[in-house]
Order: sequence, then structure tokens, then C-alpha cells
Amino acid sequence: MLLGSRILWAPTNCRGAPPIFSPNNHAFPTTRLFIPSASLKRHENKEVNDYAQLKDKVENLGISCDSINPGEYTRLMCPKCKGGRLMERSLSLHISGKRNYALWRCFNFECGWAGQILAHNNTTSDGVHQLGRMNSPQVLTEESLKLEPLGDMLAAYFAKRMISKDTLKRNHVMQMAGDQVIIAFTYRRSSMLIGCKYRTLEKRFWQEKGTDKVLYGLDDVIEADEIIIVEGEIDKLSVEEAGYPNCVSVPNGAPQSIASKELLPLEEDTRFSYLWNCKEWLEKASRIVLATDGDLPGQALAEELTRRLGKERCWKVCWPKKDEFSSYKDANEVLVNLGSKALKEAIECAVPYEMQNLN
Repeated sequence: MLLGSRILWAPTNCRGAPPIFSPNNHAFPTTRLFIPSASLKRHENKEVNDYAQLKDKVENLGISCDSINPGEYTRLMCPKCKGGRLMERSLSLHISGKRNYALWRCFNFECGWAGQILAHNNTTSDGVHQLGRMNSPQVLTEESLKLEPLGDMLAAYFAKRMISKDTLKRNHVMQMAGDQVIIAFTYRRSSMLIGCKYRTLEKRFWQEKGTDKVLYGLDDVIEADEIIIVEGEIDKLSVEEAGYPNCVSVPNGAPQSIASKELLPLEEDTRFSYLWNCKEWLEKASRIVLATDGDLPGQALAEELTRRLGKERCWKVCWPKKDEFSSYKDANEVLVNLGSKALKEAIECAVPYEMQNLN
């Protein structure tokens, strides 16, 4: 679980009073690893000696080990950035169950200090980089990416998808210059261009390489207490047409299935690195509404998100019925076929994630 806040739910219809929230503290998640028991006394002594050496090395870096439990991830104050402008405990430290190595990473996006150290090695590997980002990211501009305002053809395409020119302009949706018709969804953080995702009308996708992985529309949820998460950029624009600008999209679609029963260590959880890179924004929300696609990959994405965000504060949108046997697939399908009012009602009728199968 990425962030922890608890929501108390009182049953009500979707037009009734808003749900009652009781946010818990935003403690960093604890991931317990299996710690094998020592079968021999000498192994126990070795672990004690390793741990003493390791603690000395870690504390020499300015990281406090007073409250560390081996085998767990612990949230601490980063000695490099001092918690950034929010003065938060942004450093995640992990000491292995065998107490012979340590890993750390600061999730303040302006810092990103990370490294590892071994008990019996005099070298320390550390650096500054974010999950899912190249070590030397390029500086992006609209000129360097050869982007230009949307032409008439793409404006007409979005009009058929019920996306207005004002929404497109506010979200800086552009197109690639040249003969080909290619949509450019620009990814921004603090108004700065940090990435771009391209789409052809034939639904071929690719992204600019060497850039941060973040949520699309991140600046729209800077201080949001409630965040809506969708599966694609056009769905984010659709939700905005329904009156909810506090919406973001995942950058890389949905997985075909749930990856594994156990969450991967942070360093290996690269597919969902955008959640960690956006932690500063996500942890402020007491309620997160998942409006992913209604197909099996969309359901898998919702489950993967709740495992990292905390099921206690996640709610799920159930898309309206299309006919007796099927439902609409996503936010844009509802917008195009039923209108913005129906899309708004679907979002308002979201149910607590843990109770979705009870309805």
C-alpha cells in the first residue's frame, strides 16, 4: 500500500449526502519481508555483527537508524532535502531481513536521493534519479518536440468524442508537425513540460523516451482532497467535460492481469513508478475514485492501484448498462452515447472499492 488513510462509509444513494471521511495518518507503507530464522548460533552472531556495521555506515550518511526494523520499509526525514518544502518524511529506508544491506530512496520529486550499501563493502552506491526516469533526462519544449496547435482534422475528431476546444486548450493537447496526423498529449508538472505521449487515429501509441513517468493532468490535483483516476488521456478530458477537472490518467494503460500476489519491492515496481513519482500529490487525497475501463484489464488496473493506494480510501465507478448483456466501457463511451450528465451521475454513484461486489 502506497499511502494510508481510512474512510468511513455510510450507505446512501448516489444523490444523497456525501460520504463521511475520517482520514487516518499518512504513514508510509510497511512491506514485510520473510525473515528466515537462524538455525545456528554462529549465524545469529554474524547477523548481529553485520547489523552493527551496517547501522554505522548508514548513520554516517546522516540517516537515523533509531526506529528501524529490519525487513521493513521505514519512512524517515531525508538528510539531503530535509523533507522539501512540505518538510515531510520523504525518505524510504529498507534494511534487509538478514541485516546485511540497506536500500534508500527519497520520494520528494525535487530530491530523489537513492542508493544502497552492504555491511561488508566499503563502497556506497548512490545517486539522484526518480523511478522510471533516465539518469540524464532531456529538457523538453514544444519546439524541441516539434509540436503545434491542433488542426481542423483533429479538432473535428475530438468534437466527435464530445471534447470541447476549451478543454483541449486547457490541457495543452497538441499535434506533431508534419504530414502525419498524430495527437500529442503533453505531460506537465508545475506547468513545465516533462513528457509527451503520442497517438494516431488508428490507436497506435508511444511516449517520449527518457522522461519522468507521472500521471497525466497532475497539476489539476495539486491540492485535491478527492482525485479521480482513469485509464487514458481522452477519458481524463471526458471526465473534465462532466465537471470534474480533478482527474488524472495513468500514463501506460492497463495490465492484462494482476502481476503477482505479492507487491514487488519499490525498485522493481517500474510499471507503477508513476504512483511513487506522484506521491506528494496522491497522499493529500482522502478519497480516490477509480474510473478505469470496465473490461478485464481495466479491472486488473483498479486492483493494482488499490493495492498501492490503500483500498480503504478507494471508490470504484460502475459504468451504466448499454443493454441487457453489456455495459459501456469507459468515460468517453458514456460521454458520447449518454452525455455529460450521465457521466457525472456515474462518477457520483461510485461505491467503496471493498463493497463493489456487494451491490
